[in-house]
This record gives sequence, C-alpha cells and structure tokens, in this order.
Amino acid sequence: MRRMEFKMERTGVIQEGEHVTVTEGVLPTSWYYTIDPSRAMSANYELRERLKTREGNVVNIEERPQGYYVTVEFDEQDCT
Repeated sequence: MRRMEFKMERTGVIQEGEHVTVTEGVLPTSWYYTIDPSRAMSANYELRERLKTREGNVVNIEERPQGYYVTVEFDEQDCT
C-alpha cells in the first residue's frame, strides 16, 4: 500500500472512507495528481515516484494552519 497526501482548499468536499480516482498531470520534469473532479491536489513527484494506479481510498483528513490535507491509500501491489 502506498499513501499520498493531497491539499484541499476547503472542508466537506471529500469524506474519510471515500473511494476516489485521480488524474495525472505532467510538468516538464515532474508529475502531480488531482483528486477528481478537482477537489484536492498533490505535490510534484519525480519519474520514479509516479503512481501505478489511479484509484484509492481516503484514510485521513487533517486540518493544519496551511489548510486541509487528505491522505489517500493506493494499492499498487498488483500493478506492473
């Protein structure tokens, strides 16, 4: 299992336990992910850190001074 963190601007758009899909975005030297439909965004990741699957489950939502952070767990064990 792999966990990734996404930043969410406001509360209530995602719930813990929710099954989500993500879209991969491409920058010149990195990749980022957005929880569909544009509810939260990840940090940038290098090639070796790219996701192998596009579906996961929300396991935690945390409020910090910088905003709301969503932790999503992805099952990459069966992906090649």
